[in-house]
Formats: sequence, C-alpha cells, structure tokens
Amino acid sequence: MSQINNRREFLKRTAMAAAGIGIISSSDIALAKAKSSVMREAVGQPRIKTSICAYSMRESLKSKKETLDDFLNFAAGLGFEGVELTFYYFPNYPQMCSDKYIYDIKRKAFLLGLDISGAAVGNNFCKPDAADRAKEIARVKLWTEASGKLGAPAMRVFGGSIPKGYTEDDCVKWTSQALQECCEYSGKYGVMMAMENHGGFPETAEQALRVYNAVDSKWFGINLDTGNFKSADPYRQMAMLAPYTITCHLKTTVSIAGEKVPVDMKRVVKILREAGYCGYLPIEYEAKDDPKVGVPKFLSKIEEALKLPSTP
Repeated sequence: MSQINNRREFLKRTAMAAAGIGIISSSDIALAKAKSSVMREAVGQPRIKTSICAYSMRESLKSKKETLDDFLNFAAGLGFEGVELTFYYFPNYPQMCSDKYIYDIKRKAFLLGLDISGAAVGNNFCKPDAADRAKEIARVKLWTEASGKLGAPAMRVFGGSIPKGYTEDDCVKWTSQALQECCEYSGKYGVMMAMENHGGFPETAEQALRVYNAVDSKWFGINLDTGNFKSADPYRQMAMLAPYTITCHLKTTVSIAGEKVPVDMKRVVKILREAGYCGYLPIEYEAKDDPKVGVPKFLSKIEEALKLPSTP
C-alpha cells in the first residue's frame, strides 16, 4: 500500500474513532506520527509565525475607506510576519484584475518585510448542476493563477453548503471531485488548495476528513478555522484536523455548545505544535470591536502563546 493510501486509511479510522465508531490503538498512534511526518516533510521543531487576513478589515475595504495598501501598512506596523490577501478586495473581483495591480501589491508587501502567507477566494462546489460547479471550478482556477503571481503558497477555498433535498454524501462527492481537478491545476502554479472547515459544508472535522480522504493530491490540505466549529468540544475537532492543516484562521472566540467564549490560544498553539505544524497563524478578526483596536490585543495573546516552550 502506498504512503498516501496508508495515511488515508489512518484518517478513516481516526474519524470513525472520533465519532465513537472505533478505538485508536497504539499502532494507529504510531502510524499517525509517521504519516504526519510524510505529509509535512518536517525537519526540527515546529515553526509558527504570525499573519493576518485582509478579511479582518472587510468593512473598510468593502466601503473603500481603505485600500489593500492601507491594510499592508497596518499589518507591518503591528509587526506581523505575513498577510493573507483575500481576493474579494482586489479590483474587478470576481473577474481578474491586472497583472500590474498584483505585482504592485507583491512589491509593497516585500518592501514592508511581509510574507504573503496565503490568498483566499470565494466558491461553492456544492451545486447540483454540473455546469454550475464548472463555473465555480473555473473561478478557483482563475485566482489560482493570481495566487501564483503573488507568490502565495496556498489559497483558501470552501466546500459550500448542502442544498435542500441533497445530502452530505452528495457534497463530499461534488467537493472532492472539484478539488481534485483544482489541485491538478494548482500544482502547475505551486499553489496548495486549503479547504476551510466553514459554516455549511464541511462544518465538522469528520466532514472535512471525508473530503480529504477522497482527494488524492499532494497539493491539498486543510485550512483550520478555530472559530467555525459548532461542537461541545471544538478543541477536539481542531486536534483531529491539525495533522493535515497547512494554514489557519484564528478567531477571537470558539463556540461551545452554542455559546461563544474566548479562544484559549495557548491550547490552540499546543494542539498545532503537537501535530508538527509549521506555518502561519493568520488572524481572521470578526469581533464587534474596531479591528484597529481589537487586532493588536488579540495579536498580543497569540505572541504570548507562541513564547511558551514546545513540548519535547
């Protein structure tokens, strides 16, 4: 059995165990560590860096009170190491903007010392009509090219939402087939597809793992959004996805049994480090406070969590 198939077999057992269908044995745990290393090709201790999503400034960007240049200045001024550039705020979206605009943004980020940690596009693969899904795939491919020009190593994509009269199985099939095609395309541009656990589908870790199992590509991984789980134990859901996470969205709160409570950043960092995560922790700020006030406070909590020593 290939390494990919071995890892996928472990994932299936992990999802079943988490759902109470089976029990993870000591051999499964050993296999998890081995397959996590195969996927990540990790060397040394986990290395985690700070980033912020342009979506955090969505109100001012949508109203055009501020531009992406202003966002980059804001991120650099706070000392972030990277930025996730949400394509919603590029000129002409969802149609393509000019190469000049893309390269000017790339140049400015470089001169400010900011890595472009990722990009993000909007899509919905959970559409019953094949022609509608084809349009969604075409949009993802279009902005994959923009991601490659930016030098973004990954682009966040969605699954979608389960339409009335259809099932989770339908959405697993549609989403995995679409992502398989998108990954075959994105690999040509050196861009990984990062599927988010999002409201709608996939909403749970179990659903995300079903899609992950069905997509056979080294250019595919998970965008772990810490605030999107509707669960009695969102940290357990995070731990299930952490080994397959290639980028994150950090929110200020988590939902526990329907109640929003402040996120435990130290626990989130611990989960990611134990999974061997190397990459960025982009803030996706959605709190009611002005992001100019709230983001610096949240960043300080992340930096405090990152200062804690890694578990040997």
